[in-house]
Amino acid sequence: MSTAEAAETAELLTQAKDALERYLEVHVDDDGALTFRHGDVPCVIQATRLGEGLTVLSLTCVVAWDLPDEPALSVAVAERAGAGLFGTLGVGHSRGGLDVTLRYAFPAAGLDVAALGTLLMLVVSTASQLRTELPGMSPGETGANGG
Repeated sequence: MSTAEAAETAELLTQAKDALERYLEVHVDDDGALTFRHGDVPCVIQATRLGEGLTVLSLTCVVAWDLPDEPALSVAVAERAGAGLFGTLGVGHSRGGLDVTLRYAFPAAGLDVAALGTLLMLVVSTASQLRTELPGMSPGETGANGG
């Protein structure tokens, strides 16, 4: 990564941090990624330069993890995935069970802090809402194994 690319991604991450700190406590990881929680949903934001003038922010929220591999959950996720406007809902298989994520990537250059904060919070609040709507999830529950 060139110095210019590094500066561009760092600037975008700083803007995202400023935008989110209006609503949430945000941590900067050693690699520059931003991590935070919205309720019980952990999230991370990374910046990537795809090409000249095209740097995107990638937001990933872990809606739930280590859930039992049950058909009702897969059906609920598939139905909800088609109804969402902000983000791609996915199910992954891990040794502990099913993990549900919401991912959203977008070019963020040119957005002011207020607009960026609104857009990010739309995605993050959707992830929190999804968490309460999943079969077998109750408030404060993290997954089948409690962690």
